Amino acid sequence: MKSSAGLEEAVAALRERPVSVTDKGFGVLAADGPVTAAGLAAQRKSLSSLGFTMPLLVLRETALHHNITAMAAYCASAGVRLAPHGKTTMAPQLFARQLAAGAWAMSAATIGHVQVYRAFGVGRVLLANELTDEAGTIWLTHELAADPGFECYVYVDSEAGVRWLGRTLRAAGTVRPLPVLVELGFEGGRTGSRDIDTAVAVARGVDDWSDVLVLAGAAGYEGGLGGDRSPASVTAVTRFCRDLRTLGERLAAGSRTPGELVLSAGGSAYYDVVAQELTAGWEGAVVLRSGTYVTFDHGMYARVAPAPGAGAQLRPALELWAQVLSRPEPGLALLCAGRRDVAFDAGLPVPLRVRYDDGRLVDVAGWQVVQLNDQHAFLTLPVAAELGPGDLVCMGISHPCTTFDKWRVIPVVDDDSVVVDVVHTFF
Repeated sequence: MKSSAGLEEAVAALRERPVSVTDKGFGVLAADGPVTAAGLAAQRKSLSSLGFTMPLLVLRETALHHNITAMAAYCASAGVRLAPHGKTTMAPQLFARQLAAGAWAMSAATIGHVQVYRAFGVGRVLLANELTDEAGTIWLTHELAADPGFECYVYVDSEAGVRWLGRTLRAAGTVRPLPVLVELGFEGGRTGSRDIDTAVAVARGVDDWSDVLVLAGAAGYEGGLGGDRSPASVTAVTRFCRDLRTLGERLAAGSRTPGELVLSAGGSAYYDVVAQELTAGWEGAVVLRSGTYVTFDHGMYARVAPAPGAGAQLRPALELWAQVLSRPEPGLALLCAGRRDVAFDAGLPVPLRVRYDDGRLVDVAGWQVVQLNDQHAFLTLPVAAELGPGDLVCMGISHPCTTFDKWRVIPVVDDDSVVVDVVHTFF
């Protein structure tokens, strides 16, 4: 397993990793000869001239750079640390850029994600979930023993969970105590102690396993309390963050752990509220776990983004390109992209522009994707709109997390649509 210092080397190797004919969008291109990120970047050729097959997911370099830089600057100004949730992209090349911009750690959702991160040399991981996988826990003890510089935080939300984790670590012979964050949840939510008193009791239970566990702070996820910027949603998120801060204060008052405790929250929708509420009077560290900021979107996150001046002003970086297959009715076109290619759990793709057969690139408005099948998108458009078989429609996406996982290799283009990189994902 690579050491923490190996991230840069591992990412450099990805630039030389051959793209296969079985990688979606690259079949024809890869069949003509070896294709790598470094090779494509050296050619300086446009997206349209390289022979990609459709549909194709594309990343915009200018927006990527802007978002990574903007969120780093926001966190610095807000006095919080950033541990981007890597489950959004599962792309070590993007992890490296986020960490180079100042991210404190990378967040993970499963022990399998942690293994991917470690395979590429990520040195500090916040596993934002309970660890109840025996094989994964044993692997983690070995990883901690093999690399003294590696840090990993995990969640606990019940006394039973603390006992299970403590017994498993003890049986595995862990070489150093594992830092744990007590997770606070809410009624009807996912994991997390349902009230502050229960969470405090969980923290006390950690003390009984001090040879293998160490209390590191508290964490929670506020995103399930709202889906918009309505006063009701913001109030619910604010109340939860204040409860989480109260939990942190109670843990700090009774803690036998030297050093600062961590408070962590922050999905990608309400990170501004989290930063404001958790830093208010808290003397420890505050860690945001926002993940989708790296690409943002044209849908769900665009709708709930902080108002100008309240957070990082982000730009959509993901585009899905698809050819017109048919225009069987005057106000309908069928595109060669569907649920196998793009997210549909939090909104359908948003038509942005068309590239016609003659090379013209034209913005569109009022067009709408109204339905997705596995491999088809139903696009409604004005009856008089110019569009026919072979024309390319560019669409923005809603919810990056469930778009990235449909692609193993994604080209990155500059403002002139010249391919400058290729990103590999590891879901």
